[in-house]
Amino acid sequence: MNSHPATALIAEDEPLLAQALQAALAVAWPGLRVLATVGDGLAAVAEALRLQPDVLFFDIRMPGQSGLEAAAELADEWPPGRTFPALVFVTAYEQYAVQAFEAQAVDYLLKPVQAQRLQKTVSKVQHALALHAKAAMNSGADQRVAEDAALAQAVHQLRHLLAAGRPPAQATAGGKPHLTLLQVSVGATIRMVPLGDVMYFEAADKYVRVFTAGHDYLIRTPLKELLPQLDPQVFWQIHRGTVVQASLIDTVVRDEAGKLSLRLRGRSEKLGISRMYSHQFRAM
Repeated sequence: MNSHPATALIAEDEPLLAQALQAALAVAWPGLRVLATVGDGLAAVAEALRLQPDVLFFDIRMPGQSGLEAAAELADEWPPGRTFPALVFVTAYEQYAVQAFEAQAVDYLLKPVQAQRLQKTVSKVQHALALHAKAAMNSGADQRVAEDAALAQAVHQLRHLLAAGRPPAQATAGGKPHLTLLQVSVGATIRMVPLGDVMYFEAADKYVRVFTAGHDYLIRTPLKELLPQLDPQVFWQIHRGTVVQASLIDTVVRDEAGKLSLRLRGRSEKLGISRMYSHQFRAM
């Protein structure tokens, strides 16, 4: 393992629980250095990018972004050539989540955190870090390949974990049919916009911008709530804040850094494709 002490970031919105976890870690892993403790998903992403710790302890339920959403955003933004942190999710007794974590071989801690379970997690993370440190002793392309593989594995795991909490593709939550019309406000008028006319959606804070060939509208529905109402065979999510009508994709381009972007027929803007959704374009 590396000579420098392992580092960690704790993201937990309950200060007392964050303090308790940090105290328990001091006993279970005396050599671990906790760099920071944050209380929401947005801060977790920002601090993880700034500090680049070895381990992340992310609470599942946090204000703004869930721990899973924060980890997914972090994977999208993670700089190339740097080792992606080991992930440990902290969750209440949610059986579906526990089963999903086990299926993806992602470690988790149940609240309240038990010393014996935490020690098992610490051993697992230490083993993973030791394996990576050994791989990192290779030079040049071999090390970069190992780092890219670790990030790709994290992206794969997070993609499946996020999907585990979504409704089945054939119907929306509750078995209702997918949306076919959007009601959008234009001044004092409500306009009915067929979904077939929508070229793409773009998140705008708590709203969503809706782009058609000749107009764009603003609807007061967060993208997180709109997504389950869309047919995933028709509308593809390409970024955490962008959903496009798949049949309108014209070109997909990879730049020198390996990042993908696309253009839609009839529109000039370039839309970025994040790591989390790039698998949809692997054949291209």
